[in-house]
Amino acid sequence: MHSAPSVTYPVGRSRGATRILVLLWALGACCAGASCYLFDSAGWRQLLLVLSVLFSGVAASFGLRRDGAAILHFDGLHWSLAGADRSRGVRAAQAKVALDFQSLMLVRLAESGRAGRWVWLEQRTQPERWRDVRRAVYARPPAAEPAGDPWRATAPADAP
Repeated sequence: MHSAPSVTYPVGRSRGATRILVLLWALGACCAGASCYLFDSAGWRQLLLVLSVLFSGVAASFGLRRDGAAILHFDGLHWSLAGADRSRGVRAAQAKVALDFQSLMLVRLAESGRAGRWVWLEQRTQPERWRDVRRAVYARPPAAEPAGDPWRATAPADAP
């Protein structure tokens, strides 16, 4: 089996990821609103619910603004991420797909001994390299040792 190609792919703010996040927040806000409407007693629990919905929306918007452009690189063995936050760059990481919507993927880059980093990969960023990055993300890492004896084209010398 051939290994996946080395690939460099830009990452950054994703419109698809923003839409998903806004949709999930809106669904949560609707559920919180329905809860406050259905349960008549306006007490501290409803206030806490409304404040948590507002706080989560503000936190998500700051998080979305903070996402900067970066370059994701696969060298055939490890993944690296550089450019967004130099102090938080990722080197020698393994990539695992968490969500795959065919044209949008959520990938976790995990380094040993460090917390994982989540990045959104979007096809519209660089459509001509999208298939390569998908192959690289789903490729198995190469084995450290060969699986068995190499195939020989000729029979052994002691065979009749």
